[in-house]
Amino acid sequence: MRHDHFVVQSPELPARQLLLLFHGVGDNPVAMGEIGSYFAPLFPDALVVSVGGPAPSGPAPGREWFSVQGVSESNRQQRVDEIMPTFIDTVRHWQRESGVGPAATALIGFSQGAIMVLEGVKAAPGLASRVIAFNGRFAELPTSATTATTVHLIHGEDDEVIDSRYAQAAADALLRAGGDVTLDIVEDLGHAIDNRSMQLALDHLRYTVPKHYFDEALSGGKPGDDDVIQMM
Repeated sequence: MRHDHFVVQSPELPARQLLLLFHGVGDNPVAMGEIGSYFAPLFPDALVVSVGGPAPSGPAPGREWFSVQGVSESNRQQRVDEIMPTFIDTVRHWQRESGVGPAATALIGFSQGAIMVLEGVKAAPGLASRVIAFNGRFAELPTSATTATTVHLIHGEDDEVIDSRYAQAAADALLRAGGDVTLDIVEDLGHAIDNRSMQLALDHLRYTVPKHYFDEALSGGKPGDDDVIQMM
């Protein structure tokens, strides 16, 4: 890859799941890898990789996916669209490297990283089976959605960087479009990930049954056993 990454976990046997993490503006893949370390023990068969943004941001080793200098409601989508092919190529690169397909891929992002994972499945439906978006938003709300991806929105109630109303708006838009989404607003939390929001993410990956399972059951299909979910 042209930009940095940090491998949090690489299983001895061929991976059965792929978890990709994406950091916020000015952060880096090693620091975001600490978040990945919470997921790794619960998914021992998963390749867990923290991916760095392609552009420098602030003091080294800070990175970003798109510049936030002068960003506004009128130009945010354009900036996302310009870098989106690189983002999608990055996800597909790790799917090829791991031998894991979209049905067993989870994209996990915080802040700008959450924007990218949400916009990624909007631009490329079915890119991953799960999205966990910590304190993120869509650049522009989606008008279509698919149950191939289950989206988990987790947001601090007191976030002053990306207001929690954007998470509510995202959930409403996905539901209107026929998507599969959960929304958790964490009380007394700002623009951050704490133990409560982390536990919500872990519980959703392990216990929340994707809507497409029910769709497949109605059509006579059978869920694959490599999806990012553990029924316990």
